[in-house]
Amino acid sequence: MAEKKPISKNYFDLKSKVWDTGLCSGCGACVAVCPADALYFETGGDSTHPKSNDYCKAAIDDVPCGACYEVCPRLDEEPSSLLGDYLKITAGKAEFDIPRKQNGGAVTAILANALDTGLVDAVVTVTEDPWTLKPHSMVITRSEALISQAGSRYNWWVPLVFSLKEAVIDKKYRNIAVVGVPCVVQAVRKMLETDHQLVQPYKKSIRFVLGLFCTENFDYEKLIAGKLKSEYALEPMKVNRIDVKGKFEITLDDGTQYMIPLDELEDTVRPGCVVCTDFTALEADISAGSVGSPDGYTTLVVRTPVGQHLIDSAVSNGKLSVGGEVSLGIIEKLAKKKMARKQE
Repeated sequence: MAEKKPISKNYFDLKSKVWDTGLCSGCGACVAVCPADALYFETGGDSTHPKSNDYCKAAIDDVPCGACYEVCPRLDEEPSSLLGDYLKITAGKAEFDIPRKQNGGAVTAILANALDTGLVDAVVTVTEDPWTLKPHSMVITRSEALISQAGSRYNWWVPLVFSLKEAVIDKKYRNIAVVGVPCVVQAVRKMLETDHQLVQPYKKSIRFVLGLFCTENFDYEKLIAGKLKSEYALEPMKVNRIDVKGKFEITLDDGTQYMIPLDELEDTVRPGCVVCTDFTALEADISAGSVGSPDGYTTLVVRTPVGQHLIDSAVSNGKLSVGGEVSLGIIEKLAKKKMARKQE
């Protein structure tokens, strides 16, 4: 009697459990690992979850797959820890000029040093069009390009790790750093911990995960093309920096600042964000954010020996300095607020 094959999950299961229930974060992990390139996002009004061309190897050809289901961060219980496990928490800043740096520029310094020293050969991150503020997922392989693209992104337009497939499958980089908000970190950590055969190329290629503090992500069309232009008369090309520290802070090129309460932007938040309880990217090697550090510094939560190694390398090469007091109280306050939002 032939042994019965185990039934693998497929995109129909993912669709029913995550997409159709409004849980999708838009991280794009499922798009990245689909071997048939059958999943995609349509930007615009209906971009709350991916779509499919209806070709699924598992469902149609009875070929074991389920890679998309395997890496989705929304199929696990949301974390209940505020700060998670860590080796140390410190403040850091770049020791070289970064024209559009966010606060201390420590994230750029760590990654630029990693590229220059060969610790990583590619960085998968989100960059931004300076004219429109429209984000793009991108593979960066030179520190000069990374430095020119420095700055935080708070708008969703493309799946955040869309370029991961390009880095792993097309260009075959084998020492990749991934930068992302907590949902991205959760998805990448699942890639690193799974034994799923079709996800193995990602598991073997991703070396370092840098997580960014995140309260929520905003839909580009609703926030930038919609509310900021229509209600606040702000032109994207004049925006120098956007930050979220309990309020939505906008700094223009001329130094003018706007502080917008987050409750005024609730209708622009992506639906999948409201179920997330992870503020500090608990599963990263290093978590980073502006909250808790003095002006001009970045808070760095060092969680793993890999993260510590990258920081030590950046410090020894003069790219990064660390030290200074970090206020854990404000970080925990925002983490508690994000956790409580799901329970409302």
